[in-house]
Amino acid sequence: MTVTFPTPAKPLKIGTRGSPLALAQAHETRARLMAAHDLPEEAFEIVAVSTRGDRVQDRALRDLGGKGLFSKEIEDRLLSGEVDIAVHSTKDMSVTQPDGLVLDTYLPRENPFDAFITLDGKPLAELEQGATVGSSSLRRKAQLLHKRPDLKVIEFRGSVQTRLNKLKEGVADATFLALAGLNRLGFDDVARVAVSAEEMLPAVAQGAISIERRTGDEDIATLLAAIHHRQTGLALACERAFLAELDGSCQTPIAGLAEITDGTIRLRGEILRTDGSEALSGEKSGPVDDGPEMGRDLARELLAQAGEGFFDWT
Repeated sequence: MTVTFPTPAKPLKIGTRGSPLALAQAHETRARLMAAHDLPEEAFEIVAVSTRGDRVQDRALRDLGGKGLFSKEIEDRLLSGEVDIAVHSTKDMSVTQPDGLVLDTYLPRENPFDAFITLDGKPLAELEQGATVGSSSLRRKAQLLHKRPDLKVIEFRGSVQTRLNKLKEGVADATFLALAGLNRLGFDDVARVAVSAEEMLPAVAQGAISIERRTGDEDIATLLAAIHHRQTGLALACERAFLAELDGSCQTPIAGLAEITDGTIRLRGEILRTDGSEALSGEKSGPVDDGPEMGRDLARELLAQAGEGFFDWT
C-alpha cells in the first residue's frame, strides 16, 4: 500500500484544545510523527479549537453535561475535514466515539497519579482540620471527603497555571493536579506530594494522550500506527471497558487503573457516593487480552454491591 505523507505544501492538520497543556500534547504528537516518518515540522499544522468546557469557566463541569465538553467542537472539525487528526486527554473522552470517528492511537502514558499541591508542600495527612481544598473533579472531591470529611471542597476550574495562581491568592489551601500535566508542562518547581494508588486511585485513562481519526482514512491510520504504544492501548482498553459498563461521566465519581507486568494486567477500580460517604472498590488480574472483559466484570460486581441510587446526588 502506498501512503501519502503530509508535506509543507499540504500539511497534516492536528486539532487540539488551546490550553497550554493541550498544546504541549499536540506538540508531542507532532514530534513523534516527525521522528517516526522523518518529516519536517512544516509538514504539520496545529489548529487550536475552543471547546465549551474551555469557554464556560463560571460553572461546575457537572452542570455543563457529561463527557464531550472538551472534545465535541474538535470532533466536529475532524468530521468536516477541517482537521485531519484530533489530540485529546483520554480521561476527558467519552467511551464511545461519534459515527465516522475512531480512537485507536495512544502515546506512551505519563505518570497516571494525582499530585497534592500546597504552597509549602504539605501532605494531605498534615492539612489542618476544616481547611479548604479546590477541585472541579467529582472523583477527587468524593475521594477526599471519604478520607477527610472535615475538609471543605470548593469549585476550582481553569488551566494548571490558573489553578496554581488561585492557590497563591489564597482561594484555597490546597488542590490536586495530575502529575502528567505538571510533567508535560515542565512545572518541576511546584511543591507537590505524589498521591499513591493506595491513597487515591486516579481517573480512568489519566496521563494518556489519545489520537482520534476518521474511520476509513487509511493513510492517516498508517501514519498513526507508527507511534501507537501498544501497552498503553491495552491498559486503556481495560479501564475504558470498566468505565463504559458503569456508564461513567463527569457526573459520577469513578476511579480506575490498569497496570501490565509480564503479560498480566491488574485492574483496580473504585466507585463512590457523590458526597464521599461510601466507597466501593475491587480488583482483578488476568491475561492482558482479557483486559476489556475484566473491566466489565469488575464494574458489574461493584454495581451489584452498590445497589440502585448509589450515584444519586446527596
